[in-house]
Amino acid sequence: MARMRRGMLIKNTNERTVELVLTSRTLELEPGDEVPVTADEVRDAAMREHLQIRTVVIVRPTTPDEEDALVAKLAEK
Repeated sequence: MARMRRGMLIKNTNERTVELVLTSRTLELEPGDEVPVTADEVRDAAMREHLQIRTVVIVRPTTPDEEDALVAKLAEK
């Protein structure tokens, strides 16, 4: 059985605004902002780069409710 990947809650740990230009959308995070991202966005090359240089960090996996809300929000766009 295939393991279901979950999204993550990420946080801007930088002292400045961070702009993440992902394949699916662009996120602008103020210092300290936390935002959920999908499992596909976590694997996005731009996200990986920001994670490596630690401008953003993963706080925790999203809960099922957060995941559902994020999917619904992205479907509206």
